[in-house]
Amino acid sequence: MLIRLGYDMHFYLPAPLAYVAQLRVHPSRAAALLEPDPLHIEHSAGPVESHEYIDGYGNICTRFFAPAGQMRLWASTVIEDSGLPDPVARDAREIPTQDLPNEVLCFLLNSRYCEVDLLSSIALELFGGYAPGWDRVQAICDWVQNKVTFNYGMTRPTKTALDVFTERVGVCRDFQHLAVTLCRCLNIPARYAAGYLGDIRVPLRLPMDFSAWFEVYLDNQWWAFDARNNTPRIGRILMATGRDAADVAFLTSFGQSNFVSMYVVSEEVISEEVPDPATVA
Repeated sequence: MLIRLGYDMHFYLPAPLAYVAQLRVHPSRAAALLEPDPLHIEHSAGPVESHEYIDGYGNICTRFFAPAGQMRLWASTVIEDSGLPDPVARDAREIPTQDLPNEVLCFLLNSRYCEVDLLSSIALELFGGYAPGWDRVQAICDWVQNKVTFNYGMTRPTKTALDVFTERVGVCRDFQHLAVTLCRCLNIPARYAAGYLGDIRVPLRLPMDFSAWFEVYLDNQWWAFDARNNTPRIGRILMATGRDAADVAFLTSFGQSNFVSMYVVSEEVISEEVPDPATVA
């Protein structure tokens, strides 16, 4: 399967501003790209220089400094995908904490949006009776999906896992933060993931946006779970992973940046008429 990926974002900058973007396809998927995947920066004041680096979680970051004025960020590429749903391994086992790799341990700890210490007793009460492994993680996803209502208008940048547990409403990142925290409370390493997830072979939901899910470490590898959709999906394309959303923001601005508009596409390539963000005004 071929999937067209891309975005087109517009901003107004009242003053010069430094940025870090995480908008590139993750290095783990780079070999499947059939076209280049650069971040294009267009600015009303002229060219903007940028450079890339790899952060501590293995994500590609683009750093740049833009003057005041109108700014457009866009990209368009094609990636090859298996066309298969997310893998399911019901017999995948939890790894005892003492046997976990050193680099995985940070995904058991508190982070900005995941208060492990405050939810540990609740997690044990709700899920302590489940057999360790895949089914316990799935039980967490089932519970979060059943108890939390999706609503675009009912989230905020400061909303944490405890807030989601208390308020029972939010967007995809809120679902994942709560599930990540409940997993960590049970000593299951869990990390937040961001990327593309188009409505491929499922009912169409508009508008398209970047998506969030989470990954857990079972049987010495990372597996994708999704507490919001809670079903294996086709065409999940990773961009970045981290402890929570603070580590994988698609764009971080160090000052005031006024968002104007955004268009995102992640669609199966069936004909030449698949939308290309580069052509969208």
